[in-house]
Formats: sequence, C-alpha cells, structure tokens
Amino acid sequence: MAIVEVRNLYPRNVWNYFHELTRIPRPTGQMEQVTQFVMNFGKRLNLEVNQDKAGNVVIKKPATKGYENGKTIILQSHLDMVPQKNSGVEHDFSRDPIDTYVDGDWVRARSTTLGADNGIGCAMMMAVLEDDVVEHPAIEALFTVDEEVGMDGANGLEKGFLEGTLMLNLDTEEDGELCIGCAGGRDVNVTFRYKADTEIDKGDVAYKISLKGLKGGHSGVQIHLGRANANKLMNRFLKDVVSNYEARVASIQGGSLRNAIPRESFVVLTIPEELSDDLIDLVAEYESLFRDDFAGIEEMISLKAEPTEMPKTLLPVEVQDDLINAVEGCPNGVVSYLADFPGVVESSLNLALVKSNDESIEVKLLVRSSSESRKDWVCSSVESLFMLVGAKVEFGGDYPGWQPNAHSELLRAMERIYFEKYSERPKVMVIHAGLECGIIQSKVEQPLDIVSFGPTITGAHSPDEAVEINSVGKSYEFLSTVLAHFK
Repeated sequence: MAIVEVRNLYPRNVWNYFHELTRIPRPTGQMEQVTQFVMNFGKRLNLEVNQDKAGNVVIKKPATKGYENGKTIILQSHLDMVPQKNSGVEHDFSRDPIDTYVDGDWVRARSTTLGADNGIGCAMMMAVLEDDVVEHPAIEALFTVDEEVGMDGANGLEKGFLEGTLMLNLDTEEDGELCIGCAGGRDVNVTFRYKADTEIDKGDVAYKISLKGLKGGHSGVQIHLGRANANKLMNRFLKDVVSNYEARVASIQGGSLRNAIPRESFVVLTIPEELSDDLIDLVAEYESLFRDDFAGIEEMISLKAEPTEMPKTLLPVEVQDDLINAVEGCPNGVVSYLADFPGVVESSLNLALVKSNDESIEVKLLVRSSSESRKDWVCSSVESLFMLVGAKVEFGGDYPGWQPNAHSELLRAMERIYFEKYSERPKVMVIHAGLECGIIQSKVEQPLDIVSFGPTITGAHSPDEAVEINSVGKSYEFLSTVLAHFK
C-alpha cells in the first residue's frame, strides 16, 4: 500500500512526524541528521532548543494558561533505531529511508526494522510540542541519542540540562502497561587471538553453511520466548561436523547487534571431498532436528550447505576447538525470574555475535539484570568460562537498572486517570528491557518521579517489527490527558 496511508492514520500529527523520521537514516552512531531535524523543528515553533555535548536535544515548551504553577514534566524518547534486515534485501541503513506500509491493524516495514522503537515516542513528543489544544505545565522534551548500543546519549547527559521533576518515558512497548522499573546491563567482549593456519589438505573441498530464517528479536523484551539463537544452533552443528567428519572451520559470522537475538549465522569450512555427501546429509538432519526442537516457536529455520571457493586460511585446530567448546558451554537466554513480578525476567544473557577475521575471533554478549549482584555473577561466570580456554575477556557499556519508586505521585495519578478513562486498571510492570530512566535519574541533580508507557510494538530489533495503529492513538490521548492533570 502507498506510504501516504501511514501519514493519514489517526492521530495524523503523530503519524506525520513518524513518517518524517522514517525518511531520515538514524542507526545508532549516525545521529547528526536526525538531531538537526529535531532542532530545526523546535526552532520553527519558536521554542527554546538546546543540545548537550553528547548530542542529546531538549526542546522546552512553556506552560499553557492556568498551568504556570504545575511541576515541569520531562518527556523522553531516543532517536536512534536498530538496523536489521532480511537476507538478500538491498537496504543501506546509512542512507535509505524505511519503506513503511499499513498491514491491517499494524504498520510494518518491508523486510527491515521499522524504527517504531523509539520513533513513535519521538513522534508523540513532537506532536505535543506542536499541539495548541493540549493543556500542560512546562514541558522539557528530551530526545536522547545512541540508546540502542551502550545508551551513550543518556550516559553523556550533562548536569543541569534538565529541570523537571516528573518524567514520562515513551519507550514501553505494550499498551495498557505502566512501567516503573527495568533491568540494567553490561557488555561482555571476548577475544581469541591467533595466527591463522595456512596448511589445507589437498583432498579437501570447501562449503558455506548458512543458517537463516530465525525470528530473532529484542534481547530484553523477547528473551523469555524461547526463540532460537543462531550462534548456539550453528555451534551445535559445528561440534558434530568437526568431531566426526574431519571438518575444519575457516570463518564464522553469526549475529550482528548485541541487543538483538541473532537470527543468522554463516560458516565456511573444509572437509575431505569423499565426505561431501555425508556433509549434505548431516546438514539436512540438523535442519530437521532444529525444526523439531523449536516447533511452535520457529517456523522458518533453514540450514543449507553449498560449495564455495577454497579459503586461504583456517582457524588453528586448538582455537577452533576452544571456541566450539566455550560457545557450547556458554549459557544463553533467561537465567532467573523476579520473585515479586511472576513471569518477569530478572537476569538474562544474549550470546549475540561470533565473528572471525584473519587474526582473531570476537564473541560479544549482553548481560541484563534487575539485580546488580546477579549481573556481576552472570558476568563472572562468562568470564571464567572463556578464560579457561585462553580468551581475553573485557567488560564495558555498564548501565544501572531503574529501581521502582513505591511512593510515586506520578504513578498513582496515571493509574487513576487510566481507570477513569478506560474503565480498567493498567498493568504496573517492571520490565527486563533496558530503558534510559535509571541513567537519566543518576545524571540530574533533582529527584525524578518516572513512569514509562507507550503503544504496542512487536518484533522490535527484527524485520518483523510492527506497531499497532489503534494503540498509538490511545497512547497519545492518554499522554494528553496526563499532561492536563498536572496544574
């Protein structure tokens, strides 16, 4: 369907700004164009616009008449998006716009991530800033940068940049939920260094093994769904083919982003030519095995082998074996659940990326936890495992969780407003995904009372990402009502 349909959805001001954001390439690390767009927008409205050294933008809108004595409210969303696409799709996230379309009750993108995470939140903020009808106290609209990898914008937020005491984060992805806490996280970076092996048996042939078709998804929001991890599945196959079929690994590329469940993995290996038919049979057996193991969860798993050009080097045998054994032994997925919030993940681990070059192999993982102690423990376990096989282990990108406020004035008001407006109670949640709320709280001098909410978004961090149309209108109406409450 034509893109214009997205612009004409209700509420049109929100969808129009979301459409504008989909025209601007904004993967993490490429923020200049989108921040300039937001600043130009604020200046066009004759509002105060500031940008800090990290690149975050705040647009300040004065209180409407009668609200001058109300507490200043911070609205916050992040500008960057996760760049993921299906195999074979020609899309350059550094320059190409997102091709959106209406699919029944949902808006999707053609074979790429949509960027509703967190573009819809940014669009709602822009609509509020432009809207002359919505009543509100003074507003500080904070557009953070580079959230998806390292939360660099929030971590770089300058002291004194914000003055508000109430904050609405618009990055929650389930209509009807009010989020009051989230997990923190830490990056784990593993490196195997080696001198590549140049001796390849003359009787060997080379094959490219391709594992594709997995759902992937958000490593926080969807980690509990039991979806397959491409790195773990490929490694399971490799352990068999290396141990029993004299195969040697030349290269491996699995996964792409730390906060996305890996959807694909590709390996080039060599094998004695007389075992080629056995390899083809083994690949077919594992494809069937994976489909059986993940029946009802993954419907499109594909494992294929095709002849390829002979590589010039191989991984040294000891490095190959150490990598396979370590990845096989490495935990992945949910580690523990929260006792106070049944069904909510407390701690998890995403084995996100395994990538080789001529000199090293990189393994990248993301540990999330609502407990600092548990986070330390999981990180220590991973460190011990990979150190046992001689790899170098480093940590980075640490960010704190957001602890619930049991005395939240904002939460009580929003619960009451929601019930009065929709005749049902919202679900108050602590989520496992990482939000910027805890970091922002640590960067301001005044205490913040924070609640997060937003429309329903599914498949975030994957090409299956979609946002429910009706929930966007509902979220914007709820936001407008909440703003009007705080005189």
